[in-house]
Amino acid sequence: MLASHQTDDLSLLELATVLGNALLGCGRALATAESCTGGWIAKVLTDIPGSSVWFPGGVVSYADAVKREVLGVSTQTLADHGAVSDATVEEMARGVLELCHADIAVAVSGIAGPGGGEGPGKPVGAVCFGWAWRDGNHTQVHTLRRQFSGDREAVRRASVAVALQETLRLVSQWSDDV
Repeated sequence: MLASHQTDDLSLLELATVLGNALLGCGRALATAESCTGGWIAKVLTDIPGSSVWFPGGVVSYADAVKREVLGVSTQTLADHGAVSDATVEEMARGVLELCHADIAVAVSGIAGPGGGEGPGKPVGAVCFGWAWRDGNHTQVHTLRRQFSGDREAVRRASVAVALQETLRLVSQWSDDV
């Protein structure tokens, strides 16, 4: 795993390559649903030649309307919890898992700044992550919250790194069970 969230493009690519190899090794596919990262996770994954074998696609759902209409996030979830919440990223992950017919999905929504904090408990740098994966006839989910510091690019870069790291951790555990 990376020692810090201060990563460069090469380390993100290296991390994505390890993740891609893990997915390839267990014959599974990953999909992404991204808000604050704006497709950066998908970009890093598709920088890898042959990634179409284990990356069917992703959705950039920057607007709430896209979260609702494409990913199936409920209007009630957005009203009750906001776009940056565990409930929202869980629904985003479930939605893109189904949409892309993947085996595992990661979703990210956060406040990269410089403005836009949603109020108490959601300052600039707050990011929520969600994962959904198929487990037999059921879908399992996992969520995670992080608070990053730095400018907009630093928050977004750290978000990509955490998304890749945690996805790799989940896939690695999953691979052990196969």
